[in-house]
Amino acid sequence: MPEISKVLVANRGEIALRVMRSCERLGIASVGIYSEADRDAAHVKAAGEAVLVGPAPARESYLKVDAVLAAARDSGADAIHPGYGFLSENAAFAQAVIDAGLAWIGPAPETIRAMGDKQQARMLAQAAGVPVVPGSRRFETGDTDGLLEAAETVGYPLLVKAAGGGGGIGMRRVDTAEKLVETVAATQSMAEKSFNNGAVFLERFVPKARHIEIQVFGFGNGKAVHLFERDCSLQRRFQKVIEESPAPGLPQDVRQAMAKAAVDLCRATRYSGAGTVEFIVDAESFEFFFLEMNTRIQVEHPVTEMVTSVDLVAWQIDLARGQLAPVDQDAIRTKGHAIECRLYAENPAKMFMPSPGPLTRFALPAAAADLRIDSGYREGDTVTPFYDPMIAKIIVWGESRDAARQRAIAAMRAVEVEGIRTNRDFLLACLADPDFAAGDVHTGFIEAEKARLLAA
Repeated sequence: MPEISKVLVANRGEIALRVMRSCERLGIASVGIYSEADRDAAHVKAAGEAVLVGPAPARESYLKVDAVLAAARDSGADAIHPGYGFLSENAAFAQAVIDAGLAWIGPAPETIRAMGDKQQARMLAQAAGVPVVPGSRRFETGDTDGLLEAAETVGYPLLVKAAGGGGGIGMRRVDTAEKLVETVAATQSMAEKSFNNGAVFLERFVPKARHIEIQVFGFGNGKAVHLFERDCSLQRRFQKVIEESPAPGLPQDVRQAMAKAAVDLCRATRYSGAGTVEFIVDAESFEFFFLEMNTRIQVEHPVTEMVTSVDLVAWQIDLARGQLAPVDQDAIRTKGHAIECRLYAENPAKMFMPSPGPLTRFALPAAAADLRIDSGYREGDTVTPFYDPMIAKIIVWGESRDAARQRAIAAMRAVEVEGIRTNRDFLLACLADPDFAAGDVHTGFIEAEKARLLAA
């Protein structure tokens, strides 16, 4: 296994800072990259050294493979950690890193490629005995042959999903046959532009569903473990807003069955590194189905770290350098309850549209044993329109779910932001909502209760 003494973090913002913290704890130097828009960003200042990779647009900087590899070569880095987003699930990039003689801190390129295609991932899940949502064949750009018949078999309501999409992008709901053809065409067009892959497929839509995911870690030799589950049901436009662990009200037998299914998939594919197996769960029957697998660290990984006391990024790095022995499942314990709130520069009253601008006031509560703050911004920074508008993650821990919820409310009340609009008050309304307090959450919760939440 390779020696790793310097890691280039191929990302920006809070996740770049997060990876750098684990590198520092392990005694490993870190290299940052930045676009012209991020020249004075916190992750640039925190890195041991940083390299400019291009102009502000991500496609000309953070997504530019040649520039990122050149930065690694010129800085003397011997490994690359991709964080999440950007190039983290780009199999060609992972292969290019390996071909350049660098250590890739992530799953094998062929695994990324297989799981990145949602339909291929479904087939792999089925082969491993994991239940999947009823779905159709793939329809390439312009292909509508048998579309209406396939939709009738899947059943309405359904989702049109981009085969190469991720993170909630490329999904559109269809309730009747009248809207199907135009929705498929629109999704194919969007997918072609966004992912360079216009293929879509149809998937059954579960009207009252919970989005529950299992954090897994594979050792590349057919051995794998889970680090329990996260409930990510509070979403707007298929984007997660609040995540927590453990999932409230989930029957223990369902919890165990989902964890086993996730681990079985990892073992069957000889998965290597951190990953997340996502499930859609019927909120009434608790029947669960495989949704997708993310072959990277997740935005919401801190809630898992808070309840297990495991440094997932350190595990990733140690595995890549051959210093992580397989861990027994019984050695992983969970304690208490954790909740993560994503603070966005956005205007909830205007369909959660991004709200870029200067942070003339940006005060976050002080970190503590039961409070973790992950942010890539400081007071005086400017939130640009070029990247995701998330400006901080507030993660809390409590002995019980209600204790964690109350701690989250207190922490969010201490957040002060001026100069831009944020979703702070909306998050507080969600946390204080009686249904949320009771654990009665589902993926349609925000859409159904939006008027009440905005008025709170």
